Amino acid sequence: MLIRVWGARGSTSVSGAEYVEYGGDTTCLEVIATSGDTVILDAGTGIRRLGAEAERRGGTDFHILFTHGHWDHLFGFPYFKPLYNSSSRLWLYGYRGKQGAIRSLISSLLSPPHFPVDYGNVTARMDYHNGDGPEYHIGTLSIRSIPISHPGGGLGYRLTEGDKSMVFLTDTELGYTHPGCATYKEYLDFCRDADLLIHDAEFFPEEYGRVRSWGHSTYEDAVDLALGAGVRTLCLWHHNHDRFDTGVKEIEWLSRDLVTKRGENLECFAARQDMTLSL
Repeated sequence: MLIRVWGARGSTSVSGAEYVEYGGDTTCLEVIATSGDTVILDAGTGIRRLGAEAERRGGTDFHILFTHGHWDHLFGFPYFKPLYNSSSRLWLYGYRGKQGAIRSLISSLLSPPHFPVDYGNVTARMDYHNGDGPEYHIGTLSIRSIPISHPGGGLGYRLTEGDKSMVFLTDTELGYTHPGCATYKEYLDFCRDADLLIHDAEFFPEEYGRVRSWGHSTYEDAVDLALGAGVRTLCLWHHNHDRFDTGVKEIEWLSRDLVTKRGENLECFAARQDMTLSL
């Protein structure tokens, strides 16, 4: 599978010289299976650029897996160009929890007073599915989900193709138990032996006291989970919107140093917008 980061910022998009290295668009990840199927995880502002690129490539079929309904994971959806192409078909997978069904969230985005183009003017065909069911398949990809530890709930995903797997756990707070979330052991088991773990690592430990229960982890928590689960590569995700490149780089360095001090062999890096990974 081919993986491309279209946005890894948290809470709100940012711009400026201080955000060039890691990027300013909010969460959007593209996975292209060897079968050619395109899976998109979340529709943050990064999906706008993805949609423009998809049009240039001639893509018309997209499977979009939503982790939850907070703004930074939905902001970009109304600007996804394939929405307004009658040849496009979108399969949308969402969370049935108290944040609301994904169809209701999408239709409310595409309606006054939030957006000038009404939901009824969308010409793409859209099919809605529950993403929190049993294992399902998209082309050559097998997909499982797990409840994330976040206010209002949501889903994390594990995508497997052949003997390769990646886990996507954005907006997951390992240091606090949110209603309906999984246990720490369940997170360990879910991530076990993954080739790539993409995990929320928004905060320094010294920042965490004032943001506890907000739904995000420290980089130390992310490293601990990765080491405990025996994953091969850890990608640090959900960069704070107020964190300049220098701060994200510091989190990256400190995470690597922590791995070294533990005597472990774990590749670790912070997500950079437009980076491409291959499993």
